[in-house]
Amino acid sequence: MRALGPGSLSSLLKAVLDLARLLLLVLLAILAAGLLYGVLAAFNPDMPFGDRVRFEGLDRIQAWAVVLARMLTATLFVAGVLVIVSRLREVFATLKAGDPFHPDNVTRLRVVAAGLAGLELVRYAVWLLGALLPPQAAPERPNLSLTAWFSILVVIVLAEVFREGARLRREAELTI
Repeated sequence: MRALGPGSLSSLLKAVLDLARLLLLVLLAILAAGLLYGVLAAFNPDMPFGDRVRFEGLDRIQAWAVVLARMLTATLFVAGVLVIVSRLREVFATLKAGDPFHPDNVTRLRVVAAGLAGLELVRYAVWLLGALLPPQAAPERPNLSLTAWFSILVVIVLAEVFREGARLRREAELTI
């Protein structure tokens, strides 16, 4: 199977990314609606589930604050993944079109690397902020993911490879 062009592996991967993007958009809408409902339910115990959120040692408002913080974190995480998937879709669209060294791919891959790094840093920040919570509500300590950081470095290197490829393509276009 070919790697580039219509009917290639890049076409299949773009289709998978299209589906992933659609699912992430639906999930983001559900999380945003849940977050809005949670805010309303936190201040109105008469709403369904308004009085059912409990953590031992926390009052109702504090328990809702923990739930809302977790929902906000999940919403931000899904939004970050959506940005990454969207940029990868754009990269794979150029691969499907047979134009791998499109100049915009450099920026797209840099955004992917920044998004991956951001998601990793948010994991650590959530844990640090969780230290302010009571122990029963605190998040689990994250492990240092060497795989994630290695992947980020690989994407940064790939962005530079694409930059060099785009530069060589521009030079070739100027050559008669």
